[in-house]
Amino acid sequence: MPEMLGYCGIDCAACPGLIATRTNDAELRAKTAAEWSKSYGHNFKPEEINCTGCVGEGAHVYYCEAMCEIRKCARGRRRANCADCADYACETLRGFLQTVPEAKVRMDAIRVRRTET
Repeated sequence: MPEMLGYCGIDCAACPGLIATRTNDAELRAKTAAEWSKSYGHNFKPEEINCTGCVGEGAHVYYCEAMCEIRKCARGRRRANCADCADYACETLRGFLQTVPEAKVRMDAIRVRRTET
């Protein structure tokens, strides 16, 4: 599956929430809800694990839709992702990227490509 980036640089196509949605996999939804509940301190329910990718207009996990400050900011600024922003990497994004270093690598690579063209 090709890479599909979220505003923050995560690879949405590799996200178990998106995969569970696309494949309608109840077992993966339950597993993802349990893992995310433990990791993020929010009680996710399997039925909440429905997402088509944070950049798209389809379904989103409630947290991402309503509470993710990175998503709100990028959408408000009409950016394809945070690498497009003059304020890259802001304090909010830096905090997130510390927990997801592979997203930082992707975002930094996007910025390098853009400065080379």
